[in-house]
Amino acid sequence: MKNIAIIGAGTMGHSIALSASWSGHSVKIFGVDNHDLETAKKGFAAKLQLMADNELINEGQAQEIAEHVAFTTSLEEAVKDAEFIIEAVPENMALKHKIYHQLEELAANDIIIASNSSGLMPTALAEGMKHPERFVLTHFWNPAHLVPLVEIVGGEKTDEKTLQQTKAFIEQMKKQAVMLKKELPGFIGNRLQFALFREAQALLDAGVASKEDIDAAVTYSIGRRLPVTGPLQTADLGGLDIFHAISDYLFEDLSTDQKPGRTLSELTGKGELGAKTGSGFYEWPEEQSKAVQGKREEALIHFLKQDMEKG
Repeated sequence: MKNIAIIGAGTMGHSIALSASWSGHSVKIFGVDNHDLETAKKGFAAKLQLMADNELINEGQAQEIAEHVAFTTSLEEAVKDAEFIIEAVPENMALKHKIYHQLEELAANDIIIASNSSGLMPTALAEGMKHPERFVLTHFWNPAHLVPLVEIVGGEKTDEKTLQQTKAFIEQMKKQAVMLKKELPGFIGNRLQFALFREAQALLDAGVASKEDIDAAVTYSIGRRLPVTGPLQTADLGGLDIFHAISDYLFEDLSTDQKPGRTLSELTGKGELGAKTGSGFYEWPEEQSKAVQGKREEALIHFLKQDMEKG
């Protein structure tokens, strides 16, 4: 599969396109209008330059990557000759169903249609499709050009051939594919991420520690190990007898809250939504926001370089 169509020119859409073109694929990005495409072009160019500045690629490679990407407001043009289609439009079920109906009218029956949804279930997304057997969910993580993980989730009618072809394509993109054996809300990554987030909220709301110390307890401990060992491998290395004993007394004391925590609810109720509004759990002046995001990008690039060295 060399020709890829990305339906949706937002942050995830053009970041996925960057990953695909970096791995040698030719990509067409569909946007709803020229303003949408201009924003995507600027975001794409900025991300490409960041990669060059950090020596993930050289200037010649950057130019070649850019030449592999085309932008269009014509859905028909986007999917023409496409061998794999990735939908990356907003998380609106009705909108996605409308897009799939249009795609099925334009694409051959054997072309895989994938969704980048981060939470909607593939069976529900494929409802009403003529060929749900060729539909699959591919959840790229943001920023898609720097984070290797892609979760692959089939629906009730997705066939095995679709899953295996999708896995092969994701690996062609030099991504780390993980296959779910069943669909469930949050998939793997978000379930683990939000389990940690729930406990962090509970600790903050109970006054156990400051927000700074709760964050530090993660970044300066398990955060240092997680790039190398996940939770199950960490348990093996630490000794399952020890982890069993701790689980036996600690699980009953962990948060089981079924709703967002008090502080989070208060903040969102006041419109304090984090970096995008200037305040949330923390205050986010523009310089601080840029500095932290830059530091995070540096860390992601560091680990990506290590991945590239491994081959």
